[in-house]
Amino acid sequence: MTAILMAAAAALPGASSAGSAGLTAAPVNTRAMWLWDADPAAQVIAWATRQNVSEVFVHVAPSVLTDGSLARLQEIKERAVDGRIELRALGGEPGWINNHAAALDWQRTVVSTGLFDGIHLDVEPYLTDGWTTDLPAARAAYLRLLDRMRAASTLRLEADVPFWFGRYKIGRNTLADEVLRRVDGVTVMSYRDTATGPNSMLAVSQDWLARGRTAGKRVRLAAETGPLPDCPHCTFHEEGADALTTELAKVDAATRLTAAFGGIAVHHYGAWRTLPARPSDRPAATLDRTEA
Repeated sequence: MTAILMAAAAALPGASSAGSAGLTAAPVNTRAMWLWDADPAAQVIAWATRQNVSEVFVHVAPSVLTDGSLARLQEIKERAVDGRIELRALGGEPGWINNHAAALDWQRTVVSTGLFDGIHLDVEPYLTDGWTTDLPAARAAYLRLLDRMRAASTLRLEADVPFWFGRYKIGRNTLADEVLRRVDGVTVMSYRDTATGPNSMLAVSQDWLARGRTAGKRVRLAAETGPLPDCPHCTFHEEGADALTTELAKVDAATRLTAAFGGIAVHHYGAWRTLPARPSDRPAATLDRTEA
């Protein structure tokens, strides 16, 4: 299986070996955000503009052409163009690693709308049973999916990734390296509530930033704003919007010499928009015992 993966990577069309040539860190305050829900277009783009968001990952259902949601996406596109905001089609299910036909059907549908500047893939293969029962096969299926999606469209292909893919060896490379060979950029789920220091956004992302520099690919970091009861240090839900702004500015400041740094994405619009400035601003009814 490893030999197959190495051979496929070597034959991959357009695989980059350019390294960091031409890459410079994204400007300070370069922001993106996920949009999962059917929020009103005017509200979404107004918020994005106020937060200096230049890219929105808009969830697109496979049934978009028939379920009545196309008109809203068209309005988002119109408003995004006016605001000079790019739209990436957001989609993905863990099961797509074993159902490439469904993923490719979705991608064809996205392309047919003519609304998007790229594909933002949120497929997390480690959520499938195969990740524990047959890891080599699961990894191979995931990489083949990236190969096929890249070959099937001229739209820019980006992927959400965990920070630890570099720990998995595939021949002389790692899973992180093989993903970077197949996509135009990645967004690392660097979900931590501090910018720098041990176990921070930057600390957990260093491996991807270094590999991105070598591959000549952009690496965007990400911050979580929704509640994560099992991992409170993975989200700014408890700290609030002021802390989020402060810590993201620290990430910007610390990455000025980090060539692959592609800015920061916030997960996600619905939680970010309702994040109180400070924990004390949260309505009392929503406080848990650790916040009271």
